[in-house]
Amino acid sequence: MPLLSVKDLRTYFHTRSGVYRAVDGVSFDLERGETLGIVGESGSGKSVTCYSLMGLIPQPPGRIESGSAVFDGVDLLNCSPRQSRAIRGKRISMIFQDPMTSLNPYMRISDQLIEPLMIHEDITKKEAIKRGLEALESVGINDAEKRIHYYPHEFSGGMRQRVMIAMALITKPELLIADEPTTALDVTVQAQILELIKKMQQEIGMGVIFITHDLGVVSGLCDRVQVMYAGRVVESADTHSLFHDTKHPYTRALQRSIPSLQEKGKKLFTIPGMPPDLSKPLAGCSFAARCEHATDLCRTSDPQLSEIDATHSQACLRIQAGEI
Repeated sequence: MPLLSVKDLRTYFHTRSGVYRAVDGVSFDLERGETLGIVGESGSGKSVTCYSLMGLIPQPPGRIESGSAVFDGVDLLNCSPRQSRAIRGKRISMIFQDPMTSLNPYMRISDQLIEPLMIHEDITKKEAIKRGLEALESVGINDAEKRIHYYPHEFSGGMRQRVMIAMALITKPELLIADEPTTALDVTVQAQILELIKKMQQEIGMGVIFITHDLGVVSGLCDRVQVMYAGRVVESADTHSLFHDTKHPYTRALQRSIPSLQEKGKKLFTIPGMPPDLSKPLAGCSFAARCEHATDLCRTSDPQLSEIDATHSQACLRIQAGEI
C-alpha cells in the first residue's frame, strides 16, 4: 500500500474572469522512502497540487472540485479538522518556497522552530529547544545557541530558508513536501540539505515530494518524476527513463532549455510562446501552440496520459500514434 495515493485531483479558482483550472486531473502514488520530483514551468500547477494536499488552498476563490489523496488510510481532502491537525506538521511537513512570508516576523526563531514539537509531542520546552538547536546545526547554521533567539529579519534569505527546512524536519515526518527548498541556497549548502533529506529517508523511511525547476537536482535526488504543464501531468516516468528516453515534446523542450547542456557561444534555447490561459476552455492539447510537432489533430483532440510501459506514461497524440 502506497504511503500517499492521489487520484484525479482537480483544484479550480473561481474568479471574476472565469474558472481557472490550476490542477486538472492529477494522479500519482508515493511509496515510503521514495522521492517523487514534480517539474514544470511557473504556473503549471506544481505548488497548487501540494497546497491542496495540505489543506492550504484559500477558499474562496479556490475549491477542490474532486479527487482523493489517501495518506496511510486517511483521505486528506475529506478528513475532519481534528484528523488534519494531527497529521499536518507532525506526520506531513512542508518546506515553503518563500521563507520571508512563511516565518512570523514578530516571533523569535526559537518559538517558531519548536512549535510543532510543543503541539504534537509530550515534551518540555527545554527538551524542545535542545532538539531545535540540533535541527539548526544539521542544516548548517553556525552559532545556533545564539541565533536560535534571533528574529527572522536578522537572517539572510538563505539562512531563513535553512530555518524553514529545519522546522519541517524537526518532527521527523513520514512525508515531506518540499516546494523549491534549495532556491535561495548556494551550491555547497544545497548539496548539504539534499544529503540531509536523503539521510532522513534512510533512517525513517520518509517519502518526499520535491517541487523544483532544477532538472539537475531532480536527476540526482528523485526516484520518479512527474512533468506538469497547464495543470496536467504530461509525462511520468522513473528518473532514468525520463532523462534517457524522453517522450513528450514539452519534456524535451525543458531539457533543451538547460543552459549547461547548450553549446557555448550560441543563443540559449527557450520554449517559444506562453502557457495557455487556464480560465478559458482548451479544445486540444494544451502545449500545441508551442509545440514544433503539433498538427491540426493536436489542436482539436485532448490527449490523455497513456502508458508506454509499467513505469513510463505520456500524453502526446503523435507519440501514441508512433509518428514521432
